[in-house]
Amino acid sequence: MEENGKIVPAEVKGWNWGAFMFNIIWGIGNKSYLPLLCLIPVFNLIWMFVVGFKGNEWAWQKGNYQDVATFKAVQSTWNRAGFVAFILTIILFIIYFLFAILVAMLISQSGY
Repeated sequence: MEENGKIVPAEVKGWNWGAFMFNIIWGIGNKSYLPLLCLIPVFNLIWMFVVGFKGNEWAWQKGNYQDVATFKAVQSTWNRAGFVAFILTIILFIIYFLFAILVAMLISQSGY
């Protein structure tokens, strides 16, 4: 896809954890406003994956990058932050479910 006369290089394409996890903030920061569709309930569950897959292409087309190395340097910060947020989210969900199971076991043992 070509937008604003910019062809997306093959090196730019790929998954972007920052776009996936911080879709709305990432979109505003990269002048790409399609991630704002993540504000629509239920639709956002699908759209966040689209943003993760297409985010690098959108950012390249909307950005003012001199070369691919500069682009990758900027997006690597977003990628690291997004990946850390993803791992922390998974850990928190695991802790939550373990806690819920523990509470359910305690309630069942106490006879309530």
